[in-house]
Amino acid sequence: MDLKSKVTSIIEGSFEDESHFLVDVIISAHRGPKKILVLVDGDNGITIDDCARLSRMVGQVLDEDNLVDVRYVLEVSSPGLDHPVSMIRQYKKNVGRGLKVALNDGTETKGKLVEVSESGIILDREVGKGRKKEHERVEFPFSEISKSIVQISFK
Repeated sequence: MDLKSKVTSIIEGSFEDESHFLVDVIISAHRGPKKILVLVDGDNGITIDDCARLSRMVGQVLDEDNLVDVRYVLEVSSPGLDHPVSMIRQYKKNVGRGLKVALNDGTETKGKLVEVSESGIILDREVGKGRKKEHERVEFPFSEISKSIVQISFK
């Protein structure tokens, strides 16, 4: 079992309730120590205390079981707004927010996420300009989406 699978297994077995979930485990080793980045989220968000608890627990298991044979840096964090939305649970959590969707064909679109199903999403997007501005709902299957980013609104 590779390191990413081991860390994934440790994290998935450590959540105190089902509202928290693992988004991704990213292992990198550029210059210096190996970096293990664990991205976790929750249906109602995740706190710094949750991240700190998970970090201590994962670090302890990695050290006790000697799972990493080189120096490493462990970081447990929420994905942040610049990290792509990748799971249905993340999409559901962001219903009502703006979303920028890049499609497999290279096109991009923006709109308000209004619905999420097991097969895709529905965006409410503005078309036209000025007085001719209208709203249309467009469905995108997950199979056609290459990347989705939540858009921050300061209105």
